[in-house]
Amino acid sequence: MIFPEFDPVLIHLGPLPIRWYALAYVAGIVLGWWYAGVLLKKASLWSPRRAPLTTIQLDDLILWVTLGIILGGRLGYALFYKPVMYLQLFTGHGWGERLELFQLWTGGMSFHGGLLGCTIAVVLYAWRNKLPTLSIGDMALATAPLGLCFGRLANFINGELWGRETTVPWAIRFCNARIQEMYGVCPAGDMPRHPSQLYEAGLEGIVLFSILALAVWKFRLLAKPGYVTGLFMVGYGVIRASLENVRQPDAGLDHLPFGLTMGMILSTPMILIGAWLIWRAWKTAPVPAPAEPEPETEKVAA
Repeated sequence: MIFPEFDPVLIHLGPLPIRWYALAYVAGIVLGWWYAGVLLKKASLWSPRRAPLTTIQLDDLILWVTLGIILGGRLGYALFYKPVMYLQLFTGHGWGERLELFQLWTGGMSFHGGLLGCTIAVVLYAWRNKLPTLSIGDMALATAPLGLCFGRLANFINGELWGRETTVPWAIRFCNARIQEMYGVCPAGDMPRHPSQLYEAGLEGIVLFSILALAVWKFRLLAKPGYVTGLFMVGYGVIRASLENVRQPDAGLDHLPFGLTMGMILSTPMILIGAWLIWRAWKTAPVPAPAEPEPETEKVAA
């Protein structure tokens, strides 16, 4: 199957290109914002505790999380996959090369970096406002697969992060006229490959979201802080590590020891931490929230 003639740019507003990849981030954040609000308003999901924050506080948190995702995703990509970007800040030829680290429009974001940035944002926000960190993390990660699904679909539209060569009937040649015009050649070559972006959209997105929704709505696991966070980390880590077997390793990282890939290496601590969080939450009995003080009644003089 030949890769469709997708255009990474949906529309041009004057000199400003509106890209599918950017829209995927926007859609994921907005839909996650809405779903988090639904979870907060359903008091029974958190019982015997209260929801960890108000919908007004959620509006503030979204800004923190968005910055964490973008900064963490970009800085993590440079750190894990292209550390030369940091060196170029001091040794690059011209400002274009020196500032490549900050050129988000050129592509290059790391999920693991974005997760780390989001974690830092949640921890700082919870600490600053004296809110329960793990419960906020549970709420945030229950929504995360929505963004992952959109992001992987955007990767497919861009014709990037393709899979390994294969002969399965649904294999795709990631080469078309647009790619040839852009690069002069087809970076993925002419051989059919796994559409690993679609595998990830389905498993990291739809399947993982369904598992977490079952944990939240049927088994009421938001009442055990850290449980949903642990499920997400184990689920994503196992799915990502498994799909690395059909995903083409990043350039320059295809000869790591023991046949590992960077995705496998970064997912391993996720699985271990997630398993520990599940064990911790399982062993901890739900603690009722402290009773709210009753409003004082005004004394009337006799």
